Amino acid sequence: MAQAWKCAGLRWSGPGPELVWDGGRRSPLSWGKRVAFGVAEGAVRSCSGARGHACPVRAVVPARGTGARCEECGRLDRAHSVAADGVADDPRPYRVYLAWFGPGLVKVGITAAERGPARLLEQGAVSFSWLGTGPLMAARRTEELLRAALRVPDRIPYAEKRAVRAELPVDEGERALELRDLHARAVGLGGWPESLTRAPFRAVDHVAAFGLAGAPAAVGAVSELVAGGAVSGELVAAAGPDLHLATAAGVVVLDTRLMRGWELVPATGADEVTVPVREFAKPAGHTQDELF
Repeated sequence: MAQAWKCAGLRWSGPGPELVWDGGRRSPLSWGKRVAFGVAEGAVRSCSGARGHACPVRAVVPARGTGARCEECGRLDRAHSVAADGVADDPRPYRVYLAWFGPGLVKVGITAAERGPARLLEQGAVSFSWLGTGPLMAARRTEELLRAALRVPDRIPYAEKRAVRAELPVDEGERALELRDLHARAVGLGGWPESLTRAPFRAVDHVAAFGLAGAPAAVGAVSELVAGGAVSGELVAAAGPDLHLATAAGVVVLDTRLMRGWELVPATGADEVTVPVREFAKPAGHTQDELF
């Protein structure tokens, strides 16, 4: 019987994306590499724990959830999360940023300065620009100021990010236009904390890092994993937690957060997906046979 592994998620490092497995093993990913795995027969999805600790009751969690945590472990994770306002006394400097995911999709956020652009890669930001650097609470107040004054959110659902990836402008300068305008409006606002140093506009583009240039449009996304099911395809692009896999039915997006909590085994079959897939909406007037 093949050895089963548990995935700890997708991480972005200097060279690119890599799958991380419980125990610390890492699988670097590159364009053209085959990603193939099956879910062990009879397996159930168990809570992945919180803050590096295993779930004490090994609770079963829903297959469609991306958090892969039970209620108690989710509460523990949020209690120590900067993003969820669970930490107020972190002495590290923080950066405020504007991130662009596609036409009309811009958000404001903060990240620890020492992390560099890692947070933006993890979120699937196609382009971004720093706004300023300062203490955590100053960065948080600036984020709230810009969210209210510019009417930009601090969160965008991944489903919306996926929906616009096939419609990205080809020109890098065009992809930075919305960011440039919002950055100019942001630095012109009053009320910025004095302890936060503003940054000049400089768009950083991730289309090349994500492999999205010239990549075929995705036809659907995995909605959940199931016991006995399999996912297999050639990696053509990746953005945030998403892997874009070329299969016999077209490119399918796999949110790697759905992999957490399952016992996974190697798959050796054809490039196909035998788990539930949600087909993306087609343009008006377009008809096509059922893919999955």
